[in-house]
Amino acid sequence: MKSIRFVLLLVATTTLAGLTPVAKGQSAAGEGTSSSHGIIPVLSPSHPQLDLTYRRPTERTKLRNYFFDSFGPYPIAAAAVLGGINQAYKTPPEWGQGMGAYGERVGSDFGIAMVTTTTRYALAEAFREDTLYYRCECKGVLPRLGHAMLSTVTARRGDDGHRVLSFSAVVAPYAGSMTAVYGWYPSRYGVKDGLRMGNYTLLAYAGVNIVREFLHGGPHMLMGLDHSSSSGAEAATSPRF
Repeated sequence: MKSIRFVLLLVATTTLAGLTPVAKGQSAAGEGTSSSHGIIPVLSPSHPQLDLTYRRPTERTKLRNYFFDSFGPYPIAAAAVLGGINQAYKTPPEWGQGMGAYGERVGSDFGIAMVTTTTRYALAEAFREDTLYYRCECKGVLPRLGHAMLSTVTARRGDDGHRVLSFSAVVAPYAGSMTAVYGWYPSRYGVKDGLRMGNYTLLAYAGVNIVREFLHGGPHMLMGLDHSSSSGAEAATSPRF
């Protein structure tokens, strides 16, 4: 039963994350060429080559992505879906059933997501980390899969974007879950529940990163955002197991 719940959780979060923007210091090559008469647009090939060179995001870009990741349509949708899963499994049972209980669960998931996202961005700013997701410059399924998994607990630092173990990426999931446990969950929940919820969030982050690595593009590109962190994963923190 626990495994079924986790599969539902991971499918929900990764599906929603597949709609969120991938970090791009990357653009399709051959989008246009210059001439003495100006810029002449050229049709992109069916599989355009991406420029994956790292470009550190500006403060404006990071702030814009923070608000999108915290209050945009995808974290709201994720909270609604996860609230439905919690409702189906009566988690926590003290909240009962009905629309009022569903609204409480949705609000709880959204609150956890907001705390997690805020902690992640705030700590990243304090430690001068770039925790946005960037596709791998490597080729091959296994190297790209490893990159996606490693990105769950690492970040970029400096103008060259060298990778470091990220304090903000590791701490943020547990900050959100602990806030819920000691803020609004029933009193029987404690530190062990918070740690377990944080672990599930890290696993959801990994699933989100895999989706972003292999499923680039989609309707989210209409949003016009340059970067995204792990929106969608942050809401996956309720104690369902």
